[in-house]
Amino acid sequence: MTKKEAKDTQDSLRFEDALKRLEEIVARLEKGELALEESLTLYEEGIKLSRLCHAKLEEAESRIELLVKDAKGGLVADEQGEPKSRPFRPDPGAAEP
Repeated sequence: MTKKEAKDTQDSLRFEDALKRLEEIVARLEKGELALEESLTLYEEGIKLSRLCHAKLEEAESRIELLVKDAKGGLVADEQGEPKSRPFRPDPGAAEP
């Protein structure tokens, strides 16, 4: 498999599938029963999967932030100043700011 094919395969992985494979790799590495070369190969795959999962989570976070912006484009904050985790729904009786 070429590097491009490997990259295309990883890019097409769903987050859940990548995370499951990463968990399998961690479990195998934690057993400590692998040869050094096999451990290194699995470690490299795990790092790639970890980065893939991180990128997919960052992308999801960005999409969520877009959904919780108010009409002026600002993030709608909760009482603690954190972005709300659900879409902004204005009070029907409230006047526009």
